[in-house]
Amino acid sequence: MAARIGVLMDPIGDIHIGKDTTFAMLLEAQRRGHQIQYMEPGHLFARGAVPWARMSPLEVRHEPGHHYNLGEEERRALPELDLVLMRKDPPFDMEYIYQTYLLERALPSTLVVNHPQALRDANEKMFGACFPEIAPSTLVARDPRAFRDFLREEGAMVCKPLDAMGGSGIFLLRDGDPNFNSVVESLTHRGTRFAMAQRYLPEAAEGDKRILLIEGEPIPHGLMRVPGGGDFRGNISAGATTHLVELDDRDREICRVLGPELRRRGLVFTGIDVIGGLVTEVNVTSPTGVQEMDHYAGTNICATLFDALEQRLAQGPHYPGPQ
Repeated sequence: MAARIGVLMDPIGDIHIGKDTTFAMLLEAQRRGHQIQYMEPGHLFARGAVPWARMSPLEVRHEPGHHYNLGEEERRALPELDLVLMRKDPPFDMEYIYQTYLLERALPSTLVVNHPQALRDANEKMFGACFPEIAPSTLVARDPRAFRDFLREEGAMVCKPLDAMGGSGIFLLRDGDPNFNSVVESLTHRGTRFAMAQRYLPEAAEGDKRILLIEGEPIPHGLMRVPGGGDFRGNISAGATTHLVELDDRDREICRVLGPELRRRGLVFTGIDVIGGLVTEVNVTSPTGVQEMDHYAGTNICATLFDALEQRLAQGPHYPGPQ
């Protein structure tokens, strides 16, 4: 049965269709005969308790430069849709949070993936630290003295902003680094904003493993992203190269720890980053890597995802918050 699906995303005209995971989702939804409505964040609004959006019917095709058609825009209440895919990229700022508040109002009649409350609660940088048995030593602070003490204890640390993506704003510092003050001042806006540090894992030089989970269950292979060009970051956007790897026993143990909690919170589609057998990030906003994995493995991960989404749609109504 065809579902009415809305997708909230960054401008579709700007995406790289050969890499973009959201585009792969849209192709699969269309292949299954679902009706797709396109929205950008600025299209959302609320009248009283009811969330609305300016929506346009969307058709997609795998043709670079001609990959989409938008129909006539109209205003529709979000509860008229069966499913909304929240695929807006970070920054995870107040505008993003306001979007989750509006999407949450569409519950319980509309399934929203990932769940709006869980998007707010499970910060991508901080959430893994809630499971210390599978995460590296972590600090969240804004006091430069806390970062200096942490660096002295660990010898080397990776510093990150809490609201960015794609390797943006990530720094590697070693004890005695002359750039310490400048980096910490920049990340914390001179001690006025929280930032994060993790113990540096030397295994990062061998690669950063992306593992995708659907309903808390991992896809049976991961995408190893190996830093390139003298950069320590394993982000594709930072120039990392990729290859497919099978999950090992430690990866499966990590997924057994995280999976039930992800599912309980309504985090249907997630991506975790693993270095040296430890989780460095839990990606919940707009996880990527589908097209690269499908290319190497000859799979269709979005087909597995839509099997899960259609099962949830059949179960409705959709719960108002993590159970």
